[in-house]
Amino acid sequence: MDLVIRGARVVDGTGGPSYTADVGVHEGRIVEIGSLPGGGRTTVDAYGLALAPGFVDMHAHSDLALLRDPDHSAKAAQGVTLEVLGQDGLSYAPVDDRTLGEVRAAIAGWNGPGDDVDFDWRTVGGYLDRLDRAHGGQGVAVNAAYLVPQGTVRAHVLGWDDRPAGAVELDRMRSLVAEGLEQGAVGMSSGLTYTPGMYASGAELTELCRVVASYGGYYCPHHRSYGHGALAAYAEMVALTREAGCALHLAHATMNFGENEGRAPELLALLDAALADGADITLDSYPYTPGCTTLVALLPSWANEGGPEAVLARLRDDAEAERIRYALEVEGADGCHGVPVDWSTIEISGVSDPGLAAAYVGRRLNGWDGARRLLLGDRLAPTILQHVGHEENVRAIMRHPAHTGGSDGILRGAKPHPRAYGTFPHYLGRYVRELGLLTLEECVAHLAGRPAARLRLPDRGLVREGFRADLVLFDPDTVAAGADYENPRVLPTGIPHVLIDGRFVMRDGRRTDVLAGRSVRRTAPPGPAPNG
Repeated sequence: MDLVIRGARVVDGTGGPSYTADVGVHEGRIVEIGSLPGGGRTTVDAYGLALAPGFVDMHAHSDLALLRDPDHSAKAAQGVTLEVLGQDGLSYAPVDDRTLGEVRAAIAGWNGPGDDVDFDWRTVGGYLDRLDRAHGGQGVAVNAAYLVPQGTVRAHVLGWDDRPAGAVELDRMRSLVAEGLEQGAVGMSSGLTYTPGMYASGAELTELCRVVASYGGYYCPHHRSYGHGALAAYAEMVALTREAGCALHLAHATMNFGENEGRAPELLALLDAALADGADITLDSYPYTPGCTTLVALLPSWANEGGPEAVLARLRDDAEAERIRYALEVEGADGCHGVPVDWSTIEISGVSDPGLAAAYVGRRLNGWDGARRLLLGDRLAPTILQHVGHEENVRAIMRHPAHTGGSDGILRGAKPHPRAYGTFPHYLGRYVRELGLLTLEECVAHLAGRPAARLRLPDRGLVREGFRADLVLFDPDTVAAGADYENPRVLPTGIPHVLIDGRFVMRDGRRTDVLAGRSVRRTAPPGPAPNG
């Protein structure tokens, strides 16, 4: 065998009881589990360590980070072996030249402007191929799956206008979604508080979800509100995917803002009723209370119509800027989830212009005037932490049996959200060991087994003979997130070894030079729901 892991506490990803065993790996796969008297070319003494399937980050924003950074320790060191990209309805394929430029500007706060990336693709298949041949043909740090971004598709076909799609335009969007799924995407995402995806009606989304369902994929919406009307927004997603016959995965499923404090049980009751009636639903969340997004995302949808240059023009116009302020502070803009903005909750986490960092990063905004100046000065690129979450909601949602883990980690900025570097060890250290909210076995199922089932991956997500050796070894007694709000780029502790396809990407707590990550493409036909 290439590798024998001795004496590990095997937490296999099913949620069943853990057990002690040796695990043998050969040619990238688990070939034997039990008592293995013979050694391998490499032997790891794992006594006192837990052996789990590699963790799946169901909501990642590493679309360009994987291409620019071969190290990518932010995720590799957490035990993440697979990330799902193309989130929130905005990413870099499928595009034409016009759409690519617009999308790059629109989500520079998530991924940077991309000046250091060769955008030599225009299709979903081209992007996935680019991952496979990144860094001199070696690949990327961790595996990656991709969702067709509905907002990008709409921008490609309709531009950034707030209007219904015509019949021909809807057919073109259907075709682009189908092409993306044929080329390997695992489903479709939306960002329904981001333009231009938010301009789509429920009927339009339903038609696109019918296409997703026909390929056995799933729909992953950032729905229309996490604040005022959050439950109605969740209900809309459940209803339209049921009408379309499409699997649903709710992105960063939270209940934020003051009016939703303590209301997570209402969301879970809605989901339980749908699940009992045969719906196929999963969700992801991160184990923190603040959210993270771009500052421009808070603006009302009408202010974002026309794309980034149109937004900047409105911000320069005093009368238009006053309209925006009134919508934000008095009416409650749809970009801010229908809740009047409380500037004291808005902390600047990153800017693209280094000259602005000292004046803004790590500070709370003092009102609209400062926000306007920053948006103009940094050309819509600032990212923010929004301190509007509730711990009791976070805990209730993570215990649900349809729950999976997703970091929603934005890696850009001087002071990113600590979830980018800490989500998975924070689950294991804080919510398993310290609070006992989940057992270790339950938590690993949430972080590995259930996500792999949602992605319909036939040979990942479990420690099982014949499965790929995407594995993480960690110490249940010491594993913890190193990142916090003051020092958000600190790597975790207690995770000495991470393997992808049987190759060490982390060994003895250090990142190796191995680039074992590849694109993971949709291959499975429609089949039983993961919850079934």
